[in-house]
Amino acid sequence: MITADDRARVEVFYARTDALADDPWALDVLDEAERARHTRYLFDHSKRTLCASHALVRAVLGRVVSEAPERLVFEHNAYGRPSLSAAHGCPWVSFNLSHTEQMVCLAVASHREVGVDVEDALRDRRTMDVADRFFSPAEVMALRELEEYQQNFRFFAYWTLKESYIKARGMGLAIPLDLFSFELAESEDARALEGPHPRWLRDRVELRCDPSLHDLGSRWEFSRAVLSERHVAALALERTEVPATVRFVEVTSFASVRAMG
Repeated sequence: MITADDRARVEVFYARTDALADDPWALDVLDEAERARHTRYLFDHSKRTLCASHALVRAVLGRVVSEAPERLVFEHNAYGRPSLSAAHGCPWVSFNLSHTEQMVCLAVASHREVGVDVEDALRDRRTMDVADRFFSPAEVMALRELEEYQQNFRFFAYWTLKESYIKARGMGLAIPLDLFSFELAESEDARALEGPHPRWLRDRVELRCDPSLHDLGSRWEFSRAVLSERHVAALALERTEVPATVRFVEVTSFASVRAMG
């Protein structure tokens, strides 16, 4: 597990929702507010996703900060982004959670901001309608130049990158999605889903920000990955003087997390 001295190390934990949600421990470890949310949800898949994702955060971060998972306390910034309570004495820990249909993804870093997003790239979505509404003009133009069967895969490339960035900034959708733009060079196409996974995609990603965002694209580095035969993810990392080293960790059970060094 990451420690305060691991300034280079970034870990991306990912799991199939069903692999975690059936474990009774997942519900037992949640706090009162999380259980209340679980009770309010009407649909079983929403309950299972909450259990799997929030319990994964507690299992992993409990190991990172040497605390019982059920005793972890979280704070939220003005935009709702969670962080470990200052009472834990670990301000160097940065983490970000994402989930989609049948996949949960948690990124953990040391001494740098991190954002992650995972999506089901095969789900039906009116991609161009969404792009026209939310994406930058340059991104929309790039999408329209592609053949239709490639548009969906490129759409989710832009979407996951955008989500990872606004989450790493800790501001979410308070940042308008059309005020920053991604350029993808040497990007892999939809056939990437057919190859082995998990693996990084061979992309060169550049971010351009509107001056109103008071940020520079060079402050961040981005990576994209295929996690399964249908799931794609993007990772945003703040650049520091120590280059990041990222590794995937597949979680097959909560017991496997508790056994990690």
